[in-house]
Amino acid sequence: MPRLLGVDLPENKRIEASLPYIYGIGPARAREILTKAEVDVNLRANQLTPEQLNRIGQIIAENKYVVEGDLRREIQQNIRRLMAIGSYRGIRHKRGLPVRGQRTGTNARTRKGPRKTVGVIRNKDAKAGKV
Repeated sequence: MPRLLGVDLPENKRIEASLPYIYGIGPARAREILTKAEVDVNLRANQLTPEQLNRIGQIIAENKYVVEGDLRREIQQNIRRLMAIGSYRGIRHKRGLPVRGQRTGTNARTRKGPRKTVGVIRNKDAKAGKV
């Protein structure tokens, strides 16, 4: 299994489809990196030579693409900054609500979590007919 920037790339996929497994590299950037590295996009990840893997890693470093841990850290710092300054987006992050203007009257279950049913507390004797 080829390893690049600390990420195991799937062996049997084309390298063009394997590179996006690296956080911060999408399909377009993967094609761009492969053309600069002069690597055939149709090659499978396990067919790459160590030299080709080094070239791909070198191009990512040369172009200063922010990937993996650095990118995750940068995003977390941005969110912390928004929360610290008390911006609208920061408050939404803090409360665990959708940040980008989605409706919350219905849906938004991914951000809000499972429903918390709010109901009336029944009298235990009501069902027995004692009340």
